[in-house]
Amino acid sequence: MVHNPKLVAVLHNPVAIAESIQQRKRWEQIFILLGWFSLLVALLTLVVLVADLLIRGWPLLNPNFLPKFLSSPPSSDPEEAGILTAWVGSLLVILVTIVVAVPLGIGAGIYLEEYAPKNWLLDFIEINITNLAGVPSIIYGLLALGFFVYILNWGESILTAGCTLALLILPVVIVTTRESLRAIPIGIREGAYSVGASRWQTIFDHVLPYSMGGILTGIIVGVSRALGETAPLVTIGALTFITFLPDAPIKAEPPFISFNWLWSPFTVLPIQMFNWVSRPQEAFQINSAAAGVVLLVLTLLVNSIAIYLRYRFRKSIKF
Repeated sequence: MVHNPKLVAVLHNPVAIAESIQQRKRWEQIFILLGWFSLLVALLTLVVLVADLLIRGWPLLNPNFLPKFLSSPPSSDPEEAGILTAWVGSLLVILVTIVVAVPLGIGAGIYLEEYAPKNWLLDFIEINITNLAGVPSIIYGLLALGFFVYILNWGESILTAGCTLALLILPVVIVTTRESLRAIPIGIREGAYSVGASRWQTIFDHVLPYSMGGILTGIIVGVSRALGETAPLVTIGALTFITFLPDAPIKAEPPFISFNWLWSPFTVLPIQMFNWVSRPQEAFQINSAAAGVVLLVLTLLVNSIAIYLRYRFRKSIKF
């Protein structure tokens, strides 16, 4: 029973009801316009920044100079300098990051959401994981410097860099995995249990396929952040000038696969860009802009794999 006299008067007045609906519709239109305006400002900002990079870096991005720019090592001469060691280092570091962070993150998310007992310890872990997602990246660099470099004695290697960035994106993968699992309707689990499936069979055969789209979205976000990080890699000793490539992961002679590259020194595209931007010559500024475009393309290429997998998972699911 309604006890508010004003509300009772409105409910018995058709004109007041119509005015209230119109007012709500006006606010809805205002909110939609604000949303479109915010989206337009963000897109225009992104387009302007990317266009500025393209225009400034076009002397090295045109088809006549791009192959040389991609296949040349850094040099003190801006006309001869390239990004070969930088983009190769970025790919190898992000490969280690994905191999370490994705299985650990998904596994931790599954355990915390499906197996861990609901008690104060779980609440404490949840709070810390959420807080870790917002910790500045330099903190992870200092942690890696003390643990990976000095305690484990891995040195300033690709393995150290990959594990450092894996720690950086691990909270994002865990949180996204848990949220994706939590979004799956309970009826799917109950249906699997009703035909005799175990808990792991239910998770692996039913819950994970339905939630993989959301999990891959979190991986895309994490990998994008890792590719652009500089501070933690500088902290662990990434080189700003390196002219040689790591050992090849694949060899022509048995056993055909080599892991020596994991212990090689490295540099990455963001560090190479920072090195060039800090120099006064205008030619190095052009190099930096061109490297920025290559970094954007590299990020899109790496993420496109996860986007394609997400599309395939969603397409294969029949609701």
